[in-house]
Amino acid sequence: MRHGKKHNHLGRTTSHRKAMLSNMASSLILHKRIITTLAKAKALRVYVEPIITKSKDDTTHSRRTVFSYLQNKDVVSILYREIAEKVANRPGGYTRIIKMENRLGDNAEMAMIELVDYNTVYVAGDAQVAKKSTRRRGGAGKGTAAAPKAEAPVAAAPAIEDAVVVEETPVAEAPKAEAHVEETPVAEAPAAEEAPEAPAATEGEENAEKGE
Repeated sequence: MRHGKKHNHLGRTTSHRKAMLSNMASSLILHKRIITTLAKAKALRVYVEPIITKSKDDTTHSRRTVFSYLQNKDVVSILYREIAEKVANRPGGYTRIIKMENRLGDNAEMAMIELVDYNTVYVAGDAQVAKKSTRRRGGAGKGTAAAPKAEAPVAAAPAIEDAVVVEETPVAEAPKAEAHVEETPVAEAPAAEEAPEAPAATEGEENAEKGE
């Protein structure tokens, strides 16, 4: 059983690993973002964030402590002069790791690690989301509640008027249909009365035969 696996050794000796993380931390502070393997990026985040927290306290002792890790005077001055001011109100979480496509040679997992406060795209997006959320909480709730109440009676009124108009049209057409139906039997009645005239002609013929 392998004991003492508190951190990733990255396949290096202790001295080599500390020197590599120190150089990577210096590059991150200078360039604000670097591209490396995912394992190294996770190890660098654990290494550099306590250093950035230490830079918030601008004293001689903290500067000497930070210099013992970075071993670069220019990087220490940039850290205390620029970065410490930007992260003054942030309680940790100074870096962001974004996964990228695997490396072509050995298919290693690659990632970009960057300082959160120096990415203008993400910072602007977070500010817009915060503004929208406050607007929705303040005025949108009241406006949406009042709007349906005002629109409901207006939408119902035209529907009632249309129903009344549709009902009036069949009532006007009904009497016209009944008048035509009543006229047809009146014209057929005289035709039925003319039928009994046939026996009268038969009696005349009989009298003529008797006279003969």
